[in-house]
This record gives sequence, C-alpha cells and structure tokens, in this order.
Amino acid sequence: MNQVQYIPPVAAVEMADATRSFGDFTALRDASLRVEQGTILGIIGPSGAGKTTCVRLMTGGLAPTAGTVRVLGDDPEHFTRRTRERLGYMPQQFNLYPDLSARENVSFMASLYGLLWLKRRSRVRKALEVVDLWDVRGRRAGQLSGGMQRRVELASALVHDPVILFLDEPTAGIDPLLRARIWEELHRRRDAGATLIVTTQYVNEAEECDQVALIAEGRLVAMAPPEELRRRAIGGQAIEVETEAPFDPSALADLPEVLGVRPIGVTTFLATVDDAGSAMPVVVESVAAHGGAVESAREYRPSFDDVFATLLEQAESSAPPITDAA
Repeated sequence: MNQVQYIPPVAAVEMADATRSFGDFTALRDASLRVEQGTILGIIGPSGAGKTTCVRLMTGGLAPTAGTVRVLGDDPEHFTRRTRERLGYMPQQFNLYPDLSARENVSFMASLYGLLWLKRRSRVRKALEVVDLWDVRGRRAGQLSGGMQRRVELASALVHDPVILFLDEPTAGIDPLLRARIWEELHRRRDAGATLIVTTQYVNEAEECDQVALIAEGRLVAMAPPEELRRRAIGGQAIEVETEAPFDPSALADLPEVLGVRPIGVTTFLATVDDAGSAMPVVVESVAAHGGAVESAREYRPSFDDVFATLLEQAESSAPPITDAA
C-alpha cells in the first residue's frame, strides 16, 4: 500500500546565509531565518543594524551578495506577477505623490493591483479609516504632517489585502493610541492568515509579534518568540523577593529549583529558576527556614529594553570581531 508523502507548506519567507555588501561595507552577514505563513515577525535592532537591508532583500529591492532568499518559494529577483500581487510593502522613506490627495494616493496603489472601481472605493475607505485619516482624505499628501504621510503609506500597503505584508517602521512618529489601533489591525490580518514582516524602533512592540529577530551590526543575533527571548536573557525565569529585613540570598543557592540568586538591594533579590510558578513557594519557605521573612514575592518579567540589551551584550562577548559591518 502506497503511503501519502507529507509535503510541508512553503515558508512565507526563508533566508539561508544571506549576505549583502556595499563595497567594503557589509550591511547584513550570513542571516538565516524561516517565517511561517500566518505569523508576525518583528525585526528589531539599533539604527543602522541592517533591518531595512534585510527587508529589501525579501522584497527584491536588493539582491544578496551571497546566500539565498525565497518568498513564497520564489526568488525575489524574479518574482512572478502573481507573487508580486500577493505582496504589500511600506518602505521607510516617503514615497507618496505629494500633489495627490490621501485618498487618491491609496486609490492609485489599489488600481496598480487590479482592484476595480467598486471594490477599490470600499477598500480605500476601510484602509484610511484604519489609520484614522478618512476625515482628511481630500488633503494633498504634500500638505500632511510627517506622521500622517506615514499613515497614508501604511493604508496604501494594506489596501489590496496582501498575503505577505512588509512594513518598515510602520509606527514611527505615530502616537501611542493610534499605534495600538494599528497593531490591532495587524493582528486581525495575521489571524485571517496573512504574514507580516515588521521592522520597528519601539522595542516594546516585540510583545505584539509571534517571532522576534534581533539584528545588530549586520548579524542576526537571535530569533525566537518573545517569551523565549526573555528566558535566554535571564537564563530561565526569575522571582523577585522582598524581605522584611536584610537577608543574604546566597543561602538559597543550593536549592535544586534555584539556578542562581542575585541581590538587587539589602532586602530584595532575584532568584533565577526554571519555572517560577512551581519554584516560588519553595523559595519563600526556604527564606523562612533561614530566618528571613518574606514581604512579597512575584515573577519578575524584565522589559524588552533590558532583554535586548542583555542579548546584545551576550552576542558581543561571544562573537568574533567584525570590522566592516555597522
């Protein structure tokens, strides 16, 4: 009896040892990653780290100097028309027609993707409402503020409901309330099956992503779900304990549940553990057994600013020196 061979789905995006150099300068070095369909990948890193270069390789704006890039199984340098119509791209730089209105800019982009008038009209309105610009739809793009221009560009990328959406700094210069609304829309599209590749300068937006790629000095330092990155930075999970009086936490170091302890004040310490939920009662009981009294104990969740700073430090200490990437 013949067995049916399982064929895994094509990745939304796949990079293998992708490198991009400009003369002696290497903007991205040996980057390998796989993005499954129906997920959000956040690409985060300092300014000049290589985030935009990474996205431009994925969209076909740049060709890799070495390595390979595939989007829906296609080489971005030779996208078929069908594949291009399934992609949306919001670049980092201003690319609107300044003499056209906000609505005309979005409608023009929709027409390029073949949307007929009736469908285009409703899609344009929906896209402008998502970015809170419907009320200024008739204003020329050149007369809009920088933040409004970014929102028109985002609406232009969303209007044709792409299967894969590449967004380079989509929330830069946008107020926090509208930023949250935009992420709600991105989550809605992800839940409907779309794939989103998002670069961002706001580290806390890592929480909004399914996978996070950290890039520094042209290298892919880490890629994992947000909580896994926290575990890597801490070395597990952490419990923050505050005692009523000064206490020496080194007395807990021999507990099998405790991976390490670190004082952060005379009455406060962090205990690194594998599982905070099961280890917390053990830690509290051990403090009492060593003559201490616990004022409070809670799971410690470092901010992503702290997580990424730690991961960057770890990468810098373990990586060979790089002299031609920034």
